[in-house]
Amino acid sequence: MTSTTAETVPGAHMAAEIAAQPGVFRGLLAHRAEIAAVAAQIARRRPRFVLFAARGSSDHGALYAKYLTEVLLQLPAGLVSPSTTTLYGAQPDLTDVLWVSVSQSGGSPDLVEATESARKRGALTVAVTNTPDSPLNQVTELSVDIGAGKELAVAATKTYSATLLALYLLIDAVRGGTAEHAANIGDLADSALTLAEPAVAEAVQRYRFANRVVTTGRGYSSATAAEAALKLAETSYLSARAYSGADLLHGPVAAVDSETAVLAITSAGKGGAAMREVLEVVQGRGADICAVGSAADEVAAAFRIGVPATAEELSPVLEILPVQRLALGLALARGGDPDNPRGLNKVTKTR
Repeated sequence: MTSTTAETVPGAHMAAEIAAQPGVFRGLLAHRAEIAAVAAQIARRRPRFVLFAARGSSDHGALYAKYLTEVLLQLPAGLVSPSTTTLYGAQPDLTDVLWVSVSQSGGSPDLVEATESARKRGALTVAVTNTPDSPLNQVTELSVDIGAGKELAVAATKTYSATLLALYLLIDAVRGGTAEHAANIGDLADSALTLAEPAVAEAVQRYRFANRVVTTGRGYSSATAAEAALKLAETSYLSARAYSGADLLHGPVAAVDSETAVLAITSAGKGGAAMREVLEVVQGRGADICAVGSAADEVAAAFRIGVPATAEELSPVLEILPVQRLALGLALARGGDPDNPRGLNKVTKTR
């Protein structure tokens, strides 16, 4: 009889990588000066607007960065569609535009091609990746290493949250900030994982037989809602859809009923406050609401998972942690192995 290894224990890699995140955050902060140096070059170029290119979990990181850019930098920002370049051959003028490609692997051919094309068309290009020697890094002028270390589980956990923190540190430094709100993010992450553990375990039992889940949030937390839906779908094979709280009321709420589980991301701040009315409507439809975040106690919900409070613009870095634990627990409770979800690979290559 051979000893049991991480490779044979379902979810062992994902569990370890979730637990590693506080240390990853501390490591990123230790390298803030390198990120600030990249930010200084961006600030000198004075971009007129910012475009983010990404796929999968990284696309949710880009959505978060879009909010940061529009709110903290007061610059217009957008999410690009790489296929407009790779499939349709579009060649817009990108003079004085900042183009940020976000990719954990840096290996997706469409992102590489679109980024290389953007640079030729005048954009200042930046790669935010976990792979400093990736093809994406080789075609950009500047790069930020998220420093998460090798990730073995197929579902992104530490690379996702590290991407969020790296983007925050970059954008905060562009505006001349000193990242004071992130100074204790490692300790807060430790608390978020420890304090949420009993509630997550209870939530796993509560929702293990759910068939349909809606995830929702507003503002910065829209990115967390989108990532939550992806995590639940890819690890537990749940039918999960993400909506902003505003969009949920514009039609999709009609499909919410007593058979629907709603995962609501509600952290302290303007976004969380805007969710109160939304969740009152959803509760009136009979849905089972699980509120996650530092404002979970302030909204209508049947179940709550609290998260330590921080500046609103940093809340997605913390509020995703118990959601990852929930996805892991549900996958195992439903008989799956989140380290090896069916039909998925660590790097997805598209064009």
